[in-house]
Amino acid sequence: MFTKLTEAEFNELKSVFFYQKYLKKEFIIKEDAAVRYIYFISSGLVKLSYFDNDANEFILSFAFENWWETDFSAFYHQTKATLRLQCLEDTAVYGLSFDDYFLILNKYRLSDYFLDKSIRGHIASQKRILSLLTLNPKQRYEQFLQVYPLLGQRVPKSILALYLGVSRETLSRLYKAKR
Repeated sequence: MFTKLTEAEFNELKSVFFYQKYLKKEFIIKEDAAVRYIYFISSGLVKLSYFDNDANEFILSFAFENWWETDFSAFYHQTKATLRLQCLEDTAVYGLSFDDYFLILNKYRLSDYFLDKSIRGHIASQKRILSLLTLNPKQRYEQFLQVYPLLGQRVPKSILALYLGVSRETLSRLYKAKR
């Protein structure tokens, strides 16, 4: 998609992004903060999560190199975040503001690119919901490793257990059985 841009267009497009580095455990987005940017992950790994009133964490997704992430509802509606975006590794991102997002959609004919990314993300979310509803812990773990084979090595086991909806002990048993 970006290969259709001229060099001048590409350089102009780059100018609307800002580059930011974050340290491991640092938050890019905290709940109740305004969400003004969508982030392209240049390097590193982040988790998008929700905390309920009892401080239980629910991990919605992970994002790593060449993925886009934000609290999409808050970004799109320009409201405060209900989700947290936290770095699991030192992470570098390119941020794009709400106004510039819509500018580049129109000016650089990138609607198809972002529509494709949105649909793929929606499909992944539907598959994840179905796996949580229909698969047992072993099947969810195996599916995760099949879909994201390298991510299993990057995500701490305690965080992966939260994502899979299992206890740390159950994940340890599954991990040992897989070896």
